[in-house]
Amino acid sequence: MDDRVASAIANWGPRFTTNGVTVSDFQRVTRGLENWADWCSAWSKVAAEHEELGRDALARDRFLSAGQHLTRAAVYYHFAKFVFVEDLDQMREAHGHAVACLTDALPHLSPAGRRIEIDFEGTTLAGVLRLPAGPGPHSVVLMLSGLDSTKEELRSTEETFLERGLATFSVDGPGQGEAEYDLPIRGDWSLPGKAILDALAAEPDIDENRIAVWGVSLGGYYAPRVAAAAGDRVKACVALAGPYNFGDCWDGLPLLTRQTFQVRSGAESQEEAHAIASTLNLDGSAEAITAPLLIVFGRKDRLIPWQHAERLRAASGSDTELLMLEDGNHGCANVAPWHRPYTADWVADRLR
Repeated sequence: MDDRVASAIANWGPRFTTNGVTVSDFQRVTRGLENWADWCSAWSKVAAEHEELGRDALARDRFLSAGQHLTRAAVYYHFAKFVFVEDLDQMREAHGHAVACLTDALPHLSPAGRRIEIDFEGTTLAGVLRLPAGPGPHSVVLMLSGLDSTKEELRSTEETFLERGLATFSVDGPGQGEAEYDLPIRGDWSLPGKAILDALAAEPDIDENRIAVWGVSLGGYYAPRVAAAAGDRVKACVALAGPYNFGDCWDGLPLLTRQTFQVRSGAESQEEAHAIASTLNLDGSAEAITAPLLIVFGRKDRLIPWQHAERLRAASGSDTELLMLEDGNHGCANVAPWHRPYTADWVADRLR
């Protein structure tokens, strides 16, 4: 078996199954998979089965089922493409299916979602806004993905906030999802953050005075950068599995991660990619965070050493809490019950 496939099976199972892939499908796709070159097509094939279920449900006016099937298909297509950078045409085709499936599912989710496009630097940042039951204006959690995650992967995390009466806005920023083809990864998120916060403030159902920002993996770096730049516009911040300085992690990162970063940062070489990764650095920003900050980290994170969480806690203000999960992997998907409800409660308390 290809080492990359073996590593994927060994390390990604909890993330996939926590975020919408059934255990049986994960086993079915990976059981006979030996070559990384077949990864995208294998996942796309099973994604198409779920998409067909969704399209058939739409044709029969079974809208609840359609939403469920199509969001699952979107997650499968997303995992088909998420670090598959050796064949960019195949990757982009799978991504197109992921976006289309989620977009078609949005009106049929409970609660429903609405696609929002934000003008930014000659292109758009695409996001999904979902509102909880009851009258607005609502508190909202801005949700930021990482290097290889996108808004299509965040449904199960959104639910934890929505169930507590908080709106969610999951968005693809520079170097992520729909924006990854036009905007490279950047260390300074002040301008993307401002554009996104301005768009949220313009929504009549959103209370612009009760906005939190949450991020996972590289999103766990972007979220503190947004909070630092936004000042009192952000009332709470959650950093899940984010690096303090991504360049410091470079030599220990898996090859797939380094290759993906190179593509999405627009770097010509691994050396240039490493230099760009070093600009993802919280020095000078962590100290500027005024909002309450919750840092969630797994001590068994194989990508970002747990000491990065300690660095952020030491550099940020007094209203900072570190939830260190001893058995947590990268993103802590393997211990989700030990942090997702706690995080949602923590955010809800601070936005009341």
